Amino acid sequence: MARRSAGILLYRVTDGAVEVLLVHPGGPFWTSRDAGAWSIPKGEHDEGEDPRACALREFGEETGADLPAGELIELGTVKQKGGKLVSAFAVESDLDPDAVRSNTFTMEWPPRSGRSAEFPEIDRAGWFDVDTAREKLIPAQAELLDRLLARLG
Repeated sequence: MARRSAGILLYRVTDGAVEVLLVHPGGPFWTSRDAGAWSIPKGEHDEGEDPRACALREFGEETGADLPAGELIELGTVKQKGGKLVSAFAVESDLDPDAVRSNTFTMEWPPRSGRSAEFPEIDRAGWFDVDTAREKLIPAQAELLDRLLARLG
């Protein structure tokens, strides 16, 4: 069974150009990775769970912010390289990336040391124009940008 995630693609329009908020995964494996490593704020859910509810919950957990009121635009589902299915919803709003505070996870670090370390699920966030976002996003998620632009006309 494929793993499933759901998330929010936050967007804003600045001087007539669409910008999107992306997040960078935390932890030691991602520290030096940039192109192709960023994502929309998202998280896994069970097959029976409502993807919209998961997306809303995960946005809060990964950014530390409540999703502002606004129409959620359904962007459908994309399949990532590893087989994970990601359902996405977009909403127009603004968020200070410096104010983002993520939840954390614990893992053995350094490997085979027997010690545990805690890391943020995301270590930074940023607003990017669509072309830059295409370069930064996990490749399969770039399709979400095309879907958003098509919906916005």
